[in-house]
Amino acid sequence: MIDPTTLFIIGLFLLVASAVVVGEIFTHLGQAALVGQLLVGILLGPTLLGPYLGLESITPEFAGLQTLATFFILLMAGLSVSPEQIRATGIPSLLLGVAMFFVPFLTGAGVVHLLFPGFSGEIDLFIAVSVSITALPVLGIMLREFDLLETQFGSTLLSAAVVNELCAVSVFAILLRISAGGGNPWSAAAISVGTVLLFLATVLVAYLLLRLLTSRPVWKRWTQGFRTSWNSRESGFALLIVVGLGAALYSQFLGLTFIIGAFYAGLLVTPEVTGVKAHRAISLVFDAVTWGFFIPLFFVLAGYGTNFHDLGGVAILVAFAGLVVYAVGVKFLVGSGVALSLGWSSDEAFSVGFLVTSQGTVGLAMAVILLQSNVFTTQMFTIAAGAGLITTIVAPIGARSFVRAMKAAHHRARRAAQPPPPAWVGTVYLPPGPERDRPDLPQSGR
Repeated sequence: MIDPTTLFIIGLFLLVASAVVVGEIFTHLGQAALVGQLLVGILLGPTLLGPYLGLESITPEFAGLQTLATFFILLMAGLSVSPEQIRATGIPSLLLGVAMFFVPFLTGAGVVHLLFPGFSGEIDLFIAVSVSITALPVLGIMLREFDLLETQFGSTLLSAAVVNELCAVSVFAILLRISAGGGNPWSAAAISVGTVLLFLATVLVAYLLLRLLTSRPVWKRWTQGFRTSWNSRESGFALLIVVGLGAALYSQFLGLTFIIGAFYAGLLVTPEVTGVKAHRAISLVFDAVTWGFFIPLFFVLAGYGTNFHDLGGVAILVAFAGLVVYAVGVKFLVGSGVALSLGWSSDEAFSVGFLVTSQGTVGLAMAVILLQSNVFTTQMFTIAAGAGLITTIVAPIGARSFVRAMKAAHHRARRAAQPPPPAWVGTVYLPPGPERDRPDLPQSGR
């Protein structure tokens, strides 16, 4: 009999090795690696081969790794964006983020009620919340794979996703308090809104304090002295993890889920705070660990955790397909519509429309909480989690062609904006003299 440790290592080897290989194959086919990694998870999970491989469900060990992978991905997304970039995006991000949540949520409850008439109104609202989320970590990964993360376009979308998730988490907290019999729904709403404002105020104070400190010469001297006196290897990486875990714990304590704290922790760790050289060194180590291990593991586990056998019956399958179509369609229409209203090009707008459709980790985390709280049955969990999984697969596939066209248009615009080279560039200048009229040399000025 194989001991549990060996079984865990075998399962981890199968999942990570398959995710890395298939992800690479998909990149050569012109798709994002995460699409192949998600499909590997479905293939090896309980839906298909899992029962034959002894991988029928996510064990506590894998659940812990999934949580850790989510933390690393959110922290990486925050490291890739500066507060100045988010502040520069301003109103467009706010409008996009609010619209991306409230339009699908307000219309989604009615759609879910029509598709699943046997569900209660409470369940309708919870599923509507799950399909209204734009997954911040998944969006960050897609923007990185499309080489858009450190652009104004990418910063705007990431900021919008933060606004979207704050709206979703706040509404989810209100519904969960009401579902748990927390008394007056208005008091539950007030508590949730106050919690969000408290967290944002804490982040704002930390940002202003760091900005004040980094403007003082003494901060640079102190950080340099700290780096020379700290003897532990990769101390910058270790301190980043400590800061990220502390922020995640704070947001988790406030009921906002740990992923919000992890993102903002990365956001506040800027080159000005750590020093440019130290920030580059930290980012290199962090990117290697995250992209080399946690990202493939995260996506393969996301696919692995969904069991489509729970959608037995033609009627429930048709209703599930309708929910997926609605989830993709409404987010695409809202995202591209807001982008067009802001004066973006059609390629930019359609790229936004597809990129914001992925639901990913936060929706899955909410579904897990509802399942553990006995609010969701396993069938309801599969409906919510399965819809998030499919939208995450559709998002990079649909966006790819529009992203390529958008980048090509920007490249042409930059080239057109450059001043033309002088007329003599590319010719040979010859001073006046006998050689000027030699037919075997390139001539200029004729």
